[in-house]
Amino acid sequence: MTYSTLMVNLELGQSNSGLLGVTNELAKRFGAAVIGIAARQPMQIVYADGCYVSPELIDDEREEIDKELGLAEAEFRDSVNVPNIQWRSRVSFEPPSDYVVKQARRADLLLTGMPSRNRADSTRLTASELVMQSGRPVLVAPKAPVRASLERVVLGWKDTRETRRAALDAVPLMKRAKHVTVIEIAADEDLAEARERLTDVAHWLNGHGIAAETLASRSTDDDAHQLNALAHAEGADLIVAGAYGHSRLREWALGGVTRDLLLRADCCTLLSH
Repeated sequence: MTYSTLMVNLELGQSNSGLLGVTNELAKRFGAAVIGIAARQPMQIVYADGCYVSPELIDDEREEIDKELGLAEAEFRDSVNVPNIQWRSRVSFEPPSDYVVKQARRADLLLTGMPSRNRADSTRLTASELVMQSGRPVLVAPKAPVRASLERVVLGWKDTRETRRAALDAVPLMKRAKHVTVIEIAADEDLAEARERLTDVAHWLNGHGIAAETLASRSTDDDAHQLNALAHAEGADLIVAGAYGHSRLREWALGGVTRDLLLRADCCTLLSH
């Protein structure tokens, strides 16, 4: 089990250096091909009586988008130093997620940047859309530079389908890690059962050649903060977790714990849904 093709989604209009550093390291480690991708939706124009949009405004926006795409492609090609790379991009009135999610059929692992706290822009792709729609594991890199080695891994365990999926998706990374810890956060009355579950997970990982330590931690009612703090104490480069949606009607949106984990994490996070 390995990652033969990585796909990295670049955010337009800003530096992606940290994300590309992680991508480059993983591509070399797995001997993987890398596809850089970016998509942008032009502003939506609604024509109505009394409404006029200057053609110059439309042309200026398209010129700006083309410039951003060109800069993103140049940054990608300058940063990823492996033999097999490709670039894909599109400007379309369809949501950017539609394009990137379809292209994900070509990849084993998607990489993207941490969600921007202060950027609410429906014309740009979000990490949550990739996680919930792509059917692929998504590695999210924080804005700040991080260690790209990903040698110390924390698997945040919750006995759910999403977590089992994430654990399996992360096996290639955990097999190459120097240290793996499986952590479950549970209520005081559930700690004994949590330890039993963690023992099972450790045995399963061992069957894949992964030696893992386990830790059952008493819940403090803020699981995202607690998991991030425990991962920091372990010196983790990577947190692996299942991604949870609010409901089928809003499956594009990450659940509260997953979202908070992304926003608070100071290391990479691999999520599967």
